[in-house]
Amino acid sequence: MKVLNVEVVLNCEKNIQQAKSEDSILEELDDETTSDGYAILSHRWRAEVTYEEMIGLMTLEERKREEVRKRDGYQKIIKSCEQAKGDGYKWLWIDTCCIDKRSSAELSEAINAMYRWYQNARVCYAYLNDVDESVFPTEEDNNELDQSNGWPEWFMRGWTLQELIAPQQVEFFNKDWLLIGNKQRLAPTLQDITGIPRDVLTHGLAGKRLSVAQIMSWAAERETERMEDRAYSLMGLFGVKMPMLYGEGKNAFRRLQLEIIKETSDHSIFAW
Repeated sequence: MKVLNVEVVLNCEKNIQQAKSEDSILEELDDETTSDGYAILSHRWRAEVTYEEMIGLMTLEERKREEVRKRDGYQKIIKSCEQAKGDGYKWLWIDTCCIDKRSSAELSEAINAMYRWYQNARVCYAYLNDVDESVFPTEEDNNELDQSNGWPEWFMRGWTLQELIAPQQVEFFNKDWLLIGNKQRLAPTLQDITGIPRDVLTHGLAGKRLSVAQIMSWAAERETERMEDRAYSLMGLFGVKMPMLYGEGKNAFRRLQLEIIKETSDHSIFAW
């Protein structure tokens, strides 16, 4: 996996005019070399910074570089790095800029490994960009959050389902990067929002006797930008792998069902 070197990113931002193009913002690591621990970000995509832009930031023409630095996505990178550094982590993984999506092979490998990467992270920072308050919302707000069933939009996205379940430690931040709670303490509220049992939220999926239909139900009202991602975002929850074929449409879900059938005799899958 490719991860951000937190110290290098922050030093480059602090001394942007003097930063060198050879500064190693991203490093290639494996499970063994990440044993010291890393942080990982979970968020709702907006105006993001790509892998190509991140590694080439120092060589960009100044006007283009300043445009990148003003994006919400870049500020998320910097704030996440600041949080990770404060928590004592050297490395941080962010899906927007740590995967070279120009390479279909790298993208497929990353998506198939993503559940494991979230699971192995020491901490997951869940950034709730539409929460203004300094406390975690405990009641539906259909005035401010009417586009997402009264809850922060993060809870309505397909990919954030596995990003909530897989990590042992999830910390929630509001739009100003103020810590407003963690998964362990908020488990009762999170159960009400998501329908995921408290025991799964606090201890994960391992050893649980859950039907395929029950797990599928947690994703029923969630949305993804691409139709195929409705299937791809569930692979890790069912412990299956398959190649990414963007453009296949609904066939992605049929392929997911076939992979799940290979692993289980649970007939509840046919309810979906």
